[in-house]
Amino acid sequence: MLTFGIEEEYFITDLHTRSLVSQPSAAVLAACRQAIGQGFAYEMFQGQIEVASPVFKASNEATDYLATVRHNLGRSLADFGLGVVCAGSHPLAAWREQRPTERAHFQQLFDDIQYVARRSVLCGLHVHVEVPASVDRIAVMNQVSPWLPLLLLLSCSSPFWDGAPTGFMSYRQAACDEWPRMGVPEHFTDWAAYLRYLALLQRVGAIKADGNGWWGIRPAARYPTLELRMTDACPRLADALALATLFRVMVTHACALEKPGAEFTAEARWLLKENRWQAKRYGAAGTFALDDQGTMGTTEQWLRQAEHTFATTAETMGEAALFGDLRRLLACGNSAVDQLHCHATAQASGADEQACLRQVVDRLLAQSCGGD
Repeated sequence: MLTFGIEEEYFITDLHTRSLVSQPSAAVLAACRQAIGQGFAYEMFQGQIEVASPVFKASNEATDYLATVRHNLGRSLADFGLGVVCAGSHPLAAWREQRPTERAHFQQLFDDIQYVARRSVLCGLHVHVEVPASVDRIAVMNQVSPWLPLLLLLSCSSPFWDGAPTGFMSYRQAACDEWPRMGVPEHFTDWAAYLRYLALLQRVGAIKADGNGWWGIRPAARYPTLELRMTDACPRLADALALATLFRVMVTHACALEKPGAEFTAEARWLLKENRWQAKRYGAAGTFALDDQGTMGTTEQWLRQAEHTFATTAETMGEAALFGDLRRLLACGNSAVDQLHCHATAQASGADEQACLRQVVDRLLAQSCGGD
């Protein structure tokens, strides 16, 4: 069984104003560190924090760990009149008011990326899955990559930005496209080609000696893993765990193939990019290319295709309930659908725009700490 780890990012939120806190006190950050423990990490902005899990061997370990982290964070921050929102974007975050975290790594990012970095007040769900040393990680990445938009559309949780609806279900992914080396990876044939790419960028000074891309999927630099990065942070923990499991199943399936990635052609990458556009713009309401013959289908059809491809692997891994969980997620709607419904309901009741957004934040606060 391949080991895995999960990283979640959170917005520290004022329970009175429902706004993202721009400069939490040292006492608040100490409480966050205490609540999370060894997995605590700072993020680009002072009002964000991250949890980097230990290495897991089974889903129940991830469930117990992240449920405990979220509960402990909510309880600790409540003493300060604060809470946590785990979503791709914060509906009431004023990005111009956010303060960069004063650490060398982040300061370098702000120096290099400038306004694009300043606007990147975003939270993601990152999943690391072990790839055996005997298997080419780039080959596995190529095998899994066409499915990335399916993972994205199920995770979409960033329909609002800077206090307004964006028209995107994952505005986070739209914002990510402003960065270099984000989104869909370059097309590498194998690990050797990937190393040539890194060496070239290092020679021209584009990245440092230990640099890497920030793509939606990548071989991790510090761990022998393939890392999923395209997915939005999920307010509902069950959604995050289902997506982490689906990615684990996909990687496990790819590692068992004789020649993983052999069918990842230039055409397949073109369709991947188009499917990603549909996913970030329309979420589960998009229309997707299901093969390179031009067969178009709905999310429901694509999920059935995924079940046909991966169900046996899921069952072998003890994850037979996975596709039932994913169908339920799809039936009730991803977080973006839920947020927009909450916003529309508040509008219909006569609430002004700020009150509507506060109701959305209230819902995200409750879900992020285990509520409905």
